[in-house]
Amino acid sequence: MLDVLDGIDVWDGTAHRGPSTIRFARDGADGVIAAVEPSSAPARLTAIPGLIDTHVHLIGESTGARGDFLTWPLTTRAEERVLHGLANARRALAAGVTTVRDLAADDVQFSLRRALDAGVVPGPRLVAHGMVGMTGGHADLFTPPAIVDRPPVADGPDECRRLVRHWARAGADGIKIATSGGVLSVGDRPAWRNHTRAEVAAIVDEAHALGMRVAAHAHTEAGIDVAIEEGVDSIEHGTLVTADQAVLIARAGITLAPTLLINDRIAAGRGASEEQARKARELVIERDARLRAAADAGVELVLGTDANGFHVGFGEEAEEVARMAAVLGWSAERALAAATSRAAAAIGRPDLGRIAPRAKADLVLVEGRPWEDLAALRPERVVAVVCRGEVVAGALPGAAAPAVSGDR
Repeated sequence: MLDVLDGIDVWDGTAHRGPSTIRFARDGADGVIAAVEPSSAPARLTAIPGLIDTHVHLIGESTGARGDFLTWPLTTRAEERVLHGLANARRALAAGVTTVRDLAADDVQFSLRRALDAGVVPGPRLVAHGMVGMTGGHADLFTPPAIVDRPPVADGPDECRRLVRHWARAGADGIKIATSGGVLSVGDRPAWRNHTRAEVAAIVDEAHALGMRVAAHAHTEAGIDVAIEEGVDSIEHGTLVTADQAVLIARAGITLAPTLLINDRIAAGRGASEEQARKARELVIERDARLRAAADAGVELVLGTDANGFHVGFGEEAEEVARMAAVLGWSAERALAAATSRAAAAIGRPDLGRIAPRAKADLVLVEGRPWEDLAALRPERVVAVVCRGEVVAGALPGAAAPAVSGDR
């Protein structure tokens, strides 16, 4: 049996289609769009594809209690962390984000993804990348020195390959690396090298051999060079990208998630130590001009917030999209594509981010025309969210709201 939405103004992930009828149905454990046809019925609401956030960190305290976001995961049992991760995921879903990619995943996120895929609990689609970091590297420096039971690291090409294989066996969809230091990691410096070339080459080679994409955290010119030359699939942040690097990135088809809001907020001191704020301030001085030049050179920039529930909240994706449009000089429609169809391509999921036959039935109904005015993406303008062919937040026209809507 098909669900039918009639009299809906459709923006399909690339262009405005006008008033349409959308037919979708469950297909096994998933929802698929069966047809999108012109309609003569007056359009009351707008349908767009579900937003895709290509860079999040789900496992953080979700109730709004503002403790130390670095130590909370270390002092909270995995059984509790997975529930907080689910709450964060559902908060994003209620705001129209139907797919998130977690770039520091382990068994907690892998377990959550399996439960979501099986329909055990409603939530967005989850893509999960395991982290391969080095001793004393960006990822390792999120764990205080006195903690003995640390997340895994890898030193030397063979150990790097082993950790990639470990994550593949555990259920990772992809791999995350760092080719520069970072901002929030304690005692770190963005300019520090992470891994040797031989180690990075081993990680990328092993991940690709196992069919997994590689996302590279890189702020600096040197870190971006390594990411480009060793063949990663996406660059996260890319803060100090140069004009020459932009040409190479565009030519290689590497995508870039600029994570603007989080670095702006850290630079302003929000939830940050003076050390963290100083590092962010030094990075963002030249960032906007460099990223705009990269976009003009053809680099594929896509939505990635680095949301952790502390510096950037789940459900603030619309604000990141608006910030991208402002910094990059984009139209509302170009920015919206970066959050839907282009983000889907960046994570290797062309079946997402579109309203078209055979695409997954992930839809957001909003008041307004977001391809003309991004204010229509704000959570308060979201009327209903459909994910996997099921209404998971709000209500379709003429229907009662489902019990699981909102989670606010």
